[in-house]
Amino acid sequence: MFTAQQVVVTQPTAGDFKCFTAVCTHQGCIVGSVADGLITCPCHGSQYRIADGSVARGPAPAALASKPITVSGGEISLA
Repeated sequence: MFTAQQVVVTQPTAGDFKCFTAVCTHQGCIVGSVADGLITCPCHGSQYRIADGSVARGPAPAALASKPITVSGGEISLA
């Protein structure tokens, strides 16, 4: 979680990093945790899949938007 930038970075498989907005599509809360393959919003319990940001459990109406990142030398940066 990078709260200042409002993004969440996941690693669905070793060496494969994904970045999504951390703003829940339900009511705009910032998602709170990443565990067991899911990104969870603490406000109303919406959950998103770490591989593609798609909704795993509502009330969120839409997936988390993907954000471009670069991975180089062990560092992840927003593109």
